[in-house]
Amino acid sequence: MQAITLADIRWDMILGGFGLFLFGIKFMGDGLKSVAGDKLRDYIDKYTSNPIMGVLVGALITILVQSSSATTAITIGLVRAGLMKLEQAAGVIFGANIGTTVTSFLISLSIDQYALYVVFLGGIVISFAKSKKFRYIGEIILGFGLLFYGLSIMGDSLKVLKDLPQFVQFAQAMSTNSILALLAGAIMTGIVQGSAATIGVVQKIYEAGGMTFMAVLPFVFGSNIGTTVTGILAALGGSLSAKRTAGLHTLFNVIGTMIAMILLHPFANFIIYLSNTLNIPLMMQIAVAHIIFNVTTTLILLPFLGTLCKIIRKIIPGNEPEKIEINVDELETIQETAVPSVSLNVAEKAIIKMSTIVDHNVKETRNFFINKGQAEDKENLSQSESLINSLDNKITTYILKVSNMPHMTEKDMADMNLHLQVIKNLERIGDLSMNLAEFFEMVTEANEQFSKEASDDINQMFDMFLHMLNLSMEIYEKRDFHLYSALLEDENYMDGLEYQARESHFKRMQANVCTNGVASSVYCDILGNLERMSDHCCNIGRCAITADGKIIDSLPKVEVTKE
Repeated sequence: MQAITLADIRWDMILGGFGLFLFGIKFMGDGLKSVAGDKLRDYIDKYTSNPIMGVLVGALITILVQSSSATTAITIGLVRAGLMKLEQAAGVIFGANIGTTVTSFLISLSIDQYALYVVFLGGIVISFAKSKKFRYIGEIILGFGLLFYGLSIMGDSLKVLKDLPQFVQFAQAMSTNSILALLAGAIMTGIVQGSAATIGVVQKIYEAGGMTFMAVLPFVFGSNIGTTVTGILAALGGSLSAKRTAGLHTLFNVIGTMIAMILLHPFANFIIYLSNTLNIPLMMQIAVAHIIFNVTTTLILLPFLGTLCKIIRKIIPGNEPEKIEINVDELETIQETAVPSVSLNVAEKAIIKMSTIVDHNVKETRNFFINKGQAEDKENLSQSESLINSLDNKITTYILKVSNMPHMTEKDMADMNLHLQVIKNLERIGDLSMNLAEFFEMVTEANEQFSKEASDDINQMFDMFLHMLNLSMEIYEKRDFHLYSALLEDENYMDGLEYQARESHFKRMQANVCTNGVASSVYCDILGNLERMSDHCCNIGRCAITADGKIIDSLPKVEVTKE
């Protein structure tokens, strides 16, 4: 029989199948995230009061969305916003490591022969669904089918590898040198940025007889190290919270892998014994090993979670944001016997804390502008903005429940209307801040930048807005007319800054100093958004001092243009 050469390998089928497999995982995960919506963040925020609950929630959500990266991104967003401490985030990340093993379990089910039927069903649902929710469900089904179809295409061609002399030599080397297998798994996972993809390929090769079990196990362990590359890349140049979260994930996986490598032979013998006793198929053996490895390392390291956090804080020093306590349970339950004024006071405290998150969001947007942030930074901003929208919904729902209470006084009604108006103004500031991030992203993607003069003008307006936001919330708390007068003066100054910045921009364009098309096009939109954000601050101040009816409509009113 003629020896197999590299030319005999169907690389097109391997690479194409691998591409479909990766796309299927992502498409299915995106669909699951879309169906779940903001509930994912709510569950992480609400049920992670202790590390054990964090592990359970992290595992469950990662199983649901089939992406530990998505779970980690939401967690980092909550830490950055000051709603979660590093210890809580650690529990979620530990759980995400367990949840991600379910993908290898699904792969081991070997339902390739039904893959195209699943693809057909997903395509039908997407094509004929009338609502977004059903289209998202169609995406989940289609992604699931493509995942297995890609595996099927890839697997048939990977079987030939076992007869390729070069691969046989490499597989033998990995069987005798576990460190080599570990590095191979880490490197491959780091390149494709997904442990599920690496383990899926290895499962197919192992099933075809191309690798021994002693070579496969270190490869799987190495994939756990390689999967931290995504977080490390995302944290580069990011916030302190992002760096520490990525560092904690890396430290956890490295320590867990070291423990597993020390116990490699006993662990391998245990899995082989288990497989022979229960007659476990080859691909399922790897899935079982992956699950036991991740669950065991989590159980071993969970008691040392606090110590790991202390180590990371020493490796990456700095001050974390103070944790903002918003009692969601208190906002979801109102006692019928409660006094309206007391309940409204709870809402006011929640709104003040919401303003802290809005302030954080705007500062993060500014950092995105200064640092020319990447897609991961934009994702964190999106998480923060979604959090603002979620708080808007929860606090508003709570206030509307209060409005149905008996014995509501005129003052209670006035306070209720004030709170609702402040919430909506804060929510609009969050929306406008996200609009700014999109403008900044457009400039970065076009590989352009603003001139120093333009950047200075934007930063000056950011400074002025942040000052006005803090002042408006102080007026909201104190109902101080003199502070409102100062706020109006600040608004006039902000209008002047916008006018001067526009005029300077037009002069630079006339002098051919501004040659960047995208940056020049969106610059005035950026100035306009910042000015409208300041208008919302003035509206907060005005609503606050007119809430009791003593100060009437003789005060100047700031008009906010419809966005």
